[in-house]
Amino acid sequence: RRREILAKHGDEVRKLYGHDARTAWQVLATCAFQFFAAWAARDLPWPALIAAAWVVSGTANQSLFCAQHEVSHFLALRKPSHNKALALVANLPLVVPMAVKFREYHHDHHTHLGVDGGDVDLPTVVETAWISSTWMKAIYGSLYLVVYGVRPLLVRPKAATRGDAVNWALVMASNALILRFWGFKALFYLFAGSILGGGLHPLAGHLLAEHYMFEPGQETYSYYGILNALTYNVGFHNEHHDFPQIPQTRLHRLRAIAPEYYEPLRCHHSWLWVIQQFLARPDVGPWSRMHRLTKEGTPDGNA
Repeated sequence: RRREILAKHGDEVRKLYGHDARTAWQVLATCAFQFFAAWAARDLPWPALIAAAWVVSGTANQSLFCAQHEVSHFLALRKPSHNKALALVANLPLVVPMAVKFREYHHDHHTHLGVDGGDVDLPTVVETAWISSTWMKAIYGSLYLVVYGVRPLLVRPKAATRGDAVNWALVMASNALILRFWGFKALFYLFAGSILGGGLHPLAGHLLAEHYMFEPGQETYSYYGILNALTYNVGFHNEHHDFPQIPQTRLHRLRAIAPEYYEPLRCHHSWLWVIQQFLARPDVGPWSRMHRLTKEGTPDGNA
């Protein structure tokens, strides 16, 4: 599809390449909001704190997780080093150091999409064997971001780098300062937001919507709903995989330039619907992914 679009609309499409600094401002504003909210949550009673962690922190931190996706492609600022620095800042409210390794593994996801052992986004054999009932899928979905973060370390471990050391030092220093001056509840607000926002949360629906095959034969789906405003247009997922060098603020223009390639594709209209279908349908689960033997993705090599 990418080759055909470039052959047909190449001049227009290439004008969309680059970066958009508005993404950086959105990231910084969300980080500032989260630290203010953590400070404000430091004296909340536990029921209110847990509710705030799911509704407010879960939304903001899942938004920052999506920001990591955008920034990992160096699409927010002109220089790669500036994008790397922005990713480290965006990692601070998430409590768990992940920016550097996410960038590495997400690059593998693009270059080895669906290839067993290469694309760590694919659920493992253990996941597909154990997660089958609605209750098991509910538990799995609640902890999805935890599984998402641990799986790469088991499937395709990568050596620690100087960047990882910087990432860990900054995030742990931030955690220590929050704990020291604002207390445990402030840190809990942020940490719980990362876990809850990556589980059974409306924004986290994108984690299931992007590559789970809800219809036979189509492995990647886009979503064009209102929640894209909070998730850096991650819903434009077919468009993003075709042209990862186009920033999120211009993906809608790509679809407008080449509607004949995107409008016929099935798409999602609700991430909540995606979560409900994942839980309820016996034919949908961790096994509902395209698996390839090689990057070429020949028909004989797909399963």
